[in-house]
Amino acid sequence: MKLNKTILVILLPFAIFSQEKVAFKGQLSGITSFSPDNDLDWFAGARYLPELSYKIPLDTMQFVDFNAAANIWGTTNFHPFNAFDTQGDIEPYRLWARYSRNQLELRLGLQKIDFGSATMLRPVQWFNQIDPRDPLQLTNGVYGALARYYFLNNANIWVWGLIGNEKTRGYDVVETNKKIPEFGGRIQYPVPKGEIAFSYHHRTANSTNLVGVPQYEEVEENKFGIDGKWDVTVGLWFEAAHSQKTKNIGQLTNQTLLSMGSDYTFGIGNGLNIAGEHLISSFDEKDFGFNNTSNISALTASYPLNIFDNLSTILYYDWESENMTFFVNYEHQFKKLTGYLMLLYNPETQQAIQENDLVSNFSGPGIRFMLVYNH
Repeated sequence: MKLNKTILVILLPFAIFSQEKVAFKGQLSGITSFSPDNDLDWFAGARYLPELSYKIPLDTMQFVDFNAAANIWGTTNFHPFNAFDTQGDIEPYRLWARYSRNQLELRLGLQKIDFGSATMLRPVQWFNQIDPRDPLQLTNGVYGALARYYFLNNANIWVWGLIGNEKTRGYDVVETNKKIPEFGGRIQYPVPKGEIAFSYHHRTANSTNLVGVPQYEEVEENKFGIDGKWDVTVGLWFEAAHSQKTKNIGQLTNQTLLSMGSDYTFGIGNGLNIAGEHLISSFDEKDFGFNNTSNISALTASYPLNIFDNLSTILYYDWESENMTFFVNYEHQFKKLTGYLMLLYNPETQQAIQENDLVSNFSGPGIRFMLVYNH
């Protein structure tokens, strides 16, 4: 296990400030699961996310604040008692500085960037790995700068620039060349009963780690996205994204994604919320060829049993492979802890479904238990 020096550098300034100016909180989680279809059928792990923040008011209208969080984790996959695979590390989780004033925000560093209207199948999930099946909604951040301006009519503009990020994010198949800057922006505007937004992002991909496609260290890619949502008795939304690479890398040259969804809360008991989404995706050598398409449907339901207990479920269905994925989560709030009991089934292949690499996923049926302590 190695200690990332970046964390020590950022945490040291916080330590010299008085306790009145520094806010400290953290999240400790422990998890264990059993998945009988896997060679290493038992899993156990723990994670601690300590977070320090410091705020400097400049006047009544503006301030500067800092945030630093670490991801301290350890896991083991094992089959009692002859096979083990143990991993662990200490990594930066968030590491940013922000300037804020009325209607304006500027943020620099390792941060979470998230936008869009969909909740499960998300074409414009360009910068994170949030898995709707993860109760903690954990995700790696990205290194970069983000500026947001909010108009008085609720319209807003985002502009960002990123560098040093290599991992795939969202529906990316090709990794990013971390040495070359990325940039983009987003305009979100209110419309009757809802809002609509247009997004753009430019990055340079790196296909050298892929097999069976032309390999380039530098492949420029342009992403275009549009999303909207409305509240008209039921909730309605859509997201669409198209990615176009400037070099031919076979079927991965172009990607088109379209997601549509709706939700409604029924007046049953304490309120039963049901949401559904459908995603059409296509990888093509030519723009909008739609020669290699897939269809995924998702359904989620959530019901609060009382103020301490909640029951929820998520189901995915792949229409081409006829594979089904389901996830059932029972949540109970103790006095100082939150407990989760999860039943799940994952097919061997899960196309077009977000998988968070901070959460261990297995194929086949499984049962998982997690305890979380927030302070």
